[in-house]
Amino acid sequence: MTEPAQSPRPEPDRGNTVDEAGDATGDGKGIYWLLKNVLIGPAVRRIFRPRVEGAEHIPEHGPAIIASNHLSYADWIFMPLVVRRRVTFVAKSDYFVGAGLKGRFQRGFFKGTGQVPIDRSGGSASEGAIRAGMKVLERGELFGIYPEGTRSHDGKLYKGRTGVARLALEAKVPVIPCGVIGTDRVAPPGKVVASIAPPTIRFGEPLDFSRYDGMESDRLILRAVTDEIMYKIMELSGQEYVDMYATKAKQLEGRAVTGAPKKVRKTDT
Repeated sequence: MTEPAQSPRPEPDRGNTVDEAGDATGDGKGIYWLLKNVLIGPAVRRIFRPRVEGAEHIPEHGPAIIASNHLSYADWIFMPLVVRRRVTFVAKSDYFVGAGLKGRFQRGFFKGTGQVPIDRSGGSASEGAIRAGMKVLERGELFGIYPEGTRSHDGKLYKGRTGVARLALEAKVPVIPCGVIGTDRVAPPGKVVASIAPPTIRFGEPLDFSRYDGMESDRLILRAVTDEIMYKIMELSGQEYVDMYATKAKQLEGRAVTGAPKKVRKTDT
């Protein structure tokens, strides 16, 4: 059943303490509450009227991973907006240095809400994301992740990277699949807002991977877990699935347009 997103109950800022939901409150807790419930959230809810399904699958207490598809930069706004608890993401460092109206908004939002910047140009980016995610989960909080690693350029769902599986197995926490629909119409690439249309955020039942305890170093297990998560996201989002990394698909599309020769590179894991 689809219903309008409800305003979460205000969560007072208490510094580095523990709130009613059992989350360790860290940097940006007060600013996050202010943005979500006073400065930005109410206006976004009134204008776009986001719909949420399956919110009951988000645990009220304890750590969990929310794994979502990624259609638009607006995903960072709409998905956390319909979750009562704070969701912390690892965000690419570009979001913290942008220029213009969109850049200032993103920079203020991500810095102010305690999101974690990651430089994805280096080889240690995935390790940094894992470490950051572990710290968030160890505090008993919700960690949001986009397994595709980047936004979909054509609305399709692409192959997930195995970092989400490794994090789930190492932290021993459930994964809540999430399908976001319509945010690419609200804010397509290159535009702040293109359409006033209600996006839908669907959460599935938590996925328990405890049967794989102690197997977080097995690449086949990591791939199997990741594929199971992506299948659930596909069911929720209704997207066409492509068994290829989104970054690879973008490269191939770019070569098809420009006629550039194919480069030889190592296969991603």
